[in-house]
Amino acid sequence: MKKLSSLSLAILALAAAGAARAEEGMWMPSQLPQIAAPLKAAGLALDPAKLKDLTQFPMNAVISLGGCTASFVSPQGLVVTNHHCAYGSIQYNSRPDRDLIKNGFLAATFADELPAAPGSRVFVTSEVKDVTDRVIDAKVAALTGKARVDAMEANEKALVAECEKDAGHRCNVYGFYGGVQYQLIKQMEIRDVRLVHAPADGVGKFGGDTDNWMWPRHTGDYSFYRAYVGPDGKPADYSKDNKPYQPKSYLKLASSPLKENDFVMVTGYPGRTNRYRLPVEVDFTFSWQQPTVISAFEQRLAIIKAETEGRKDAELKYASTVAGLNNTMKNFQGQQESYIGSDILDRKQKGYADLKAWVNADPKRAKEWGADFATAEKLIAERQAIGKAEMAMGMGSPTLLGTARTLVKLAEEQQKPDAERKSGFQARDMSRIAAGLQSLERRYDEKVDKAIAASFLVKYLAQPASTLNPTFLSALGLTAGMNEAAIKARLDVLYAGSKLADRAERTSWVGKKPADFKASDDAFIKAAVALYADDEARETRDKELGGRVQQAYASTMKALMAYKASRKEALYPDANSTLRVSFGKVTGRTPGADGSNWTPFTTLAGVSAKATGTGEFNAPAAQLAAIKAKKFDKYAAKELGNVPVNFLATLDTTGGNSGSPVLNSKAELVGLLFDGTLDAVIADVDFNPKMVRSIVLDARYMQWQMKVVDKADNLLKEMGVQ
Repeated sequence: MKKLSSLSLAILALAAAGAARAEEGMWMPSQLPQIAAPLKAAGLALDPAKLKDLTQFPMNAVISLGGCTASFVSPQGLVVTNHHCAYGSIQYNSRPDRDLIKNGFLAATFADELPAAPGSRVFVTSEVKDVTDRVIDAKVAALTGKARVDAMEANEKALVAECEKDAGHRCNVYGFYGGVQYQLIKQMEIRDVRLVHAPADGVGKFGGDTDNWMWPRHTGDYSFYRAYVGPDGKPADYSKDNKPYQPKSYLKLASSPLKENDFVMVTGYPGRTNRYRLPVEVDFTFSWQQPTVISAFEQRLAIIKAETEGRKDAELKYASTVAGLNNTMKNFQGQQESYIGSDILDRKQKGYADLKAWVNADPKRAKEWGADFATAEKLIAERQAIGKAEMAMGMGSPTLLGTARTLVKLAEEQQKPDAERKSGFQARDMSRIAAGLQSLERRYDEKVDKAIAASFLVKYLAQPASTLNPTFLSALGLTAGMNEAAIKARLDVLYAGSKLADRAERTSWVGKKPADFKASDDAFIKAAVALYADDEARETRDKELGGRVQQAYASTMKALMAYKASRKEALYPDANSTLRVSFGKVTGRTPGADGSNWTPFTTLAGVSAKATGTGEFNAPAAQLAAIKAKKFDKYAAKELGNVPVNFLATLDTTGGNSGSPVLNSKAELVGLLFDGTLDAVIADVDFNPKMVRSIVLDARYMQWQMKVVDKADNLLKEMGVQ
């Protein structure tokens, strides 16, 4: 038997200690047996040990869309997720004469289902394996800086290549606890994804940005996809001969009504949290980074609104972009409001000081970890300075220049054996690159893009000349201090001199040689060629710094893990887009952020009260008529006297959890998680159990809307609803 290291013993101790504070945490499935007691005490009727097995019900019914979560809800590969998660596909299929965003969509038959946006995927997790010793082997342990990063990447690529010999699967290596542990996650990659049903925007996006991150909420945030595979049952590209995928398990709608204080759990793929950031990172995030991003998003949104005014097709092209910008911006604004005037930084600094004091109190611990704290702080400060200097340059880069840079780099990387190519440019990445080149035509408008580029370049060129990148300036024909009129004139020349806006032209460059790019007279390709060496140099710089940061930061995390274990305190890893489980109960908040008492459920009565007939509150006439006539069917909750729309729950979640199935004690589907409250989004950095509430679409509202308003009886029958 392999001897456990002191770190491994600390990890085991943490897993056992997790039971003490299990109300907080996005738990890895492998940790759930260790928190069986609080799970059962909270109300789970299943054996917690069964939730550890990703190949068994209910975990194998939960899937990733590569940015959102979803779940199978029928034996015919029917997938339910949030409306905002399917928004890109709804937008992609919309035209001025077929506005699916406004009117919604329902496929009456399988043949009527529409191909989702290019690059859409359904990922079904089949295996998780610890590969820490293979990522950080003896060779890596002896390296530092870029050499360390390169060696780790080589190990990860080897693991992925070995895993992906099983055709039709996508494999990735994920780091946990700041790179202390690594897991290889294997997923079936279903490439034929089709849009099945989406409610009208006045349902799926009811309340728009005004209600986003707010309570009370009345949003029907749901849509349906279907996963298709080839006739042989294996993943395949879109074809009329493909057939619906038959999942091993699927979720069933709840057989009993959900009530206040009921147990609920959520399974999904939360994107990223940063609860273990060092104080220097927290300070930078809230003092400079997020305020800068918020300002940039506001600027970008204003330009898009002005430049698409009166142009319906351009407005449709940017609908998904606008929704994403608004969502992220409001999240950041909520975090800023919670942070300003709080004691978060003080508490982070105190916790950090306590950790260092504990480390330095023991000579052995001090020798192992002590010096890395100062090293991590210094290196992170260097990385932050680079980010400050270069952010505006990145924001001012035209979209087609970014496309050209990708194509140039792809050509250079394709001169190497596949195993030696950089991550993102291997053969396994070609379908993603091709999808991006294809979908650009429904995401890009020259007038909008040019206005955005000009606006941010004005800011960039106003910076001191000594801070500007001379290669970037030369490649685009810009000079320090250039005025707005001159910048716009220069951009006119660049855009007019490129044909990359044409899809056929873009895709024709895939597979060409570096010499072909160097010989091109396309304005953006010429600029990309001129930038290539500098791009590579900056990437090398970032890798060198990143490798040193990773090594020092991982050491501080090892110290934190040992410290927490010594105190018998939980330390779940930060979210990193891997499958997690959180649990809690249905409950409101007293008081809520607005000072009123937040009841746990909203109802259809709130939809009628908010509906204005225009803008963000444009509920469909058919829906309002059904509400007025009290056509509740069987979906009204007796204690509410109405159909529940949304509910609050004490679930620890973040971005990426959108679309996650919320389950009752028997693992039946009771709702879809789609949001949180604005004053609690700071939980990505600092968790406060008194404030944290997730907002969930009640499955009864979804069923009511589908049956009474949209007449989606075919889908309800498929899901087993009588």
